[in-house]
Amino acid sequence: MSKNNFKFSILGNPNSGKSAVFNLITGLNQKVSNYPGITVEKHSSLISLENKNISIDDYPGTYSTKSQSIDEAAVRDTVFKWIESKELRPDGIIYVADITNLRRNLYFFSQLLPLNIPIILLLNMSDLINPADILSIEKLKKEFKIFDIISFSALKKQGLKELRRSMVDLLSNESKSKNTFLSLSSENRKLLKPIIGILKKSIDASKEVIEDLSLSIFSSESFCKSSFFSNSIKDKVLKERKNILSKISTNMSKTINTLESDLRYGFIDEILFNSNFKEKNQIEDKTKSEKIDKFLTHPVFGPFLYIGILYFIFQSIFTFASIPMDFIDGIVSSFGNFVYDSLPNSLFRDLIVDGIIAGVGGIVIFLPQIIILMLFMIVLEDTGYMTRVTFMTDKYMRMIGLHGKSILPIMSGYACAIPGIISSRTIDSWKERLVTILVLPLISCSARLPVYVLMISAFIPQIYIYDFIGLQGFVMVCMYFLGTITAFILAKVFSKFLSEKSNPSFIMEIPPYRLPILKSVLKQLINRSKLFLVNAGKIIMLISIILWFLVSFPKHNGESVSIKDSYAGKVGQLIEPVIKPLGFDWKIGIGLITSFAAREVVVSTLSTIYNVEDDGENMVNLKEAMKNDINPETGKNVFTPLVAISIMVFYVYAAQCVATFAIVKTETNTWKWPIFMIAYMTLLAYVMSFLVYNFGRYFGYS
Repeated sequence: MSKNNFKFSILGNPNSGKSAVFNLITGLNQKVSNYPGITVEKHSSLISLENKNISIDDYPGTYSTKSQSIDEAAVRDTVFKWIESKELRPDGIIYVADITNLRRNLYFFSQLLPLNIPIILLLNMSDLINPADILSIEKLKKEFKIFDIISFSALKKQGLKELRRSMVDLLSNESKSKNTFLSLSSENRKLLKPIIGILKKSIDASKEVIEDLSLSIFSSESFCKSSFFSNSIKDKVLKERKNILSKISTNMSKTINTLESDLRYGFIDEILFNSNFKEKNQIEDKTKSEKIDKFLTHPVFGPFLYIGILYFIFQSIFTFASIPMDFIDGIVSSFGNFVYDSLPNSLFRDLIVDGIIAGVGGIVIFLPQIIILMLFMIVLEDTGYMTRVTFMTDKYMRMIGLHGKSILPIMSGYACAIPGIISSRTIDSWKERLVTILVLPLISCSARLPVYVLMISAFIPQIYIYDFIGLQGFVMVCMYFLGTITAFILAKVFSKFLSEKSNPSFIMEIPPYRLPILKSVLKQLINRSKLFLVNAGKIIMLISIILWFLVSFPKHNGESVSIKDSYAGKVGQLIEPVIKPLGFDWKIGIGLITSFAAREVVVSTLSTIYNVEDDGENMVNLKEAMKNDINPETGKNVFTPLVAISIMVFYVYAAQCVATFAIVKTETNTWKWPIFMIAYMTLLAYVMSFLVYNFGRYFGYS
C-alpha cells in the first residue's frame, strides 16, 4: 500500500465485542449481539484519521488458529497468508479481549505475537471490571512488548478517543515491533526438530513463526488441513510427527494433544503474574448470571420455560398488533380509494389500485407482527438467553445427529433462513453443517408469518382454552413447532445417509446476562423492518404487476372477462385437480405458483385477485372477502377453518423461496442440494396438507 494508505485488522475471540468496536471506529451498523457467531465473514470499511486513509477489517471471532469451522478457518488462513507474504500483512492489529475472561482471550493473542505485527490490545468490557483493579496495564504492555494496551468499553464508548490516537501513533512509528512470544524450551525444540527442519526448508518465515507452527502441527494433526501447507509438506510433517510419537513414552504421548495449550497457558500465566494480575473468580455479573441460570436453564423446567416464552411471543403478535394492523389497513384502503377517485377510469388506474396498492398494501399491513416478532428475538439474543438455549438443547441436538452450534442457525431461521444458512459456517463438521442447511428452511421464517396471521385471524376464533390459553396463539405455536419438530426428525434421517467427516466437540463460552442496548435494538429493528419493506417494494410489486395483467386479460370486446377465464384463472384451473385433494381451489393455486418467489406473496396475490374480481369503487378487505367467497358449483365457502389449517400446514413445509435455494447453492457449491430440498419439501408439503385436510373431513370438519 502507498504510505498514505494503511490497514488495521480487528481480531479476537467470539463475543469479545469485535463488531461493536468495528462499528464505533467506522460509524457503521454491523450486527452485534450477546452471543457468539454473529460475524461469519470479513467486514471492511474505509476511514480517515489525520489525513491517513485506513482500511478496517473485522474478522470472525476465533479461539485459536486450530479452529475448523468455515468462519474460523478463514481467520486461520488469513494469518497464514500474513506469514507467507509481508505485503498482505496489516499495518496493525486491534485485538479485542474480554477483560472478564482475560486469560482465555489471550490464547489466540499469543499465537499472533510471533508475527511481530504491531498490536493494540483492547481490554474491552471495562465497564464491568476496571482493568486497573486486577492488573498493571503498564507492566502487561512491558511484558508483551506490544505497541499499546487500552482500557475500553464498547458499551459506554470509553477509550475510543485513545484508540484512534493510538492508531495514528502506530502508523507514525517507524521502529519495528518485537513482541514477546512463546519460546520453546531446549527439550521441546529438540523434540520438534524434525518438523522444524521441514518447515524451514519449505516456508519463508522467521524462526519464531516456524517453531510456533511446528508446535501446533505436533499437537494437532488437523492443523495441517489448511491450503497453506502443500500436500508434500503435509505428507512429510505428518510422517515425522508419527515417527516422533512412536519414539516417545506412552505417558508423554497421552499429553500430546494438550502440549500446546499447556505451554501457551503457562506463558500467559507467567506474563499475567508479572503484571500483578489478580483473577476474580466470582465476578458479580457472572455470579448474578449463574443464579439466573439455575432457573432459566434448569434441565427439567428450562425447556418448558423456553416453550412458554415462545407461546408468549406468538400470542403477543395477535394481542399487541391488532390495533396498528387495523390502522395500517385503514391507511392502505383510504389511499387506494383516494387514488381510485383521483384518476380517470383506465387500465392505468386499475393497475395502480387493484394491482400495486392491493398487492403491496396487502402485505405491508403485517409489518406490526414482523416488528413484534423481531423485537422479542433481538432482546432474547442481546440478553444472552439464546446462548443458554444453545447449551440447553445440545444433548437433544446430538440425539438427531447435530450439536449445539446448529441451534444458532436454526434460531436465526425464525427470522429468515438466509442468514441462518450463512451462519451455519460456524459449524465445524461439514456433515452437520449440511444437515443443518437441509432442514433449516422448515423453520417458520417471518415470511410465513403473514400467511399464518391472515388464516388464523380470519378463521380461528378468538376463544381461550382453560380460560387463559388463547386458541389463536396456540395454533400459531403449533405451526412453528410443526416445522421445528419435523426439521429435527429429518435431521436424524439425513444424518444416517451422510458420511461423517469429523466429530467435533462443542465449545462455546456463555456470556453473562446483559441488558440490551436500546440504540442497538432499535437499529436492528429498523434494519430488519427496512429489509421486509424493501422486499415488499421489489418482489411483491413486480409480482403484483404481472399478476394484475394475468387476472385482467384477455379482454373481450374491450371488456375484461371473469377472473376464472383470465390467463391466471386458466393456469389456476389447470393445477386445480392436483391441489383439490388438499382443499384448495384455483385461486389458492394461483397463490401457490406466485409465492414460489417468496411465501408472503400468496397474501398479496389473494388481495390482488379479490380486488380485481370486485367491481366496486372501494378497496376490498381481504379477510372479509375470503370469508364471504362461495364456490358457485357447490354453494359452500371456499375458505373454512379446515382449509385455512391445510394452507398453513402446506406453507410450513413448502419450498417457496427462490432466494433461499440460491444461497444454498452458493454455500454448498452445487445445485444438487437445492434441487433435493425443493423436491423433498414440496412432496412433504403436499403429503402433510393432504393428511390434515382429509383427516379433518373424516372426523366431520369441513
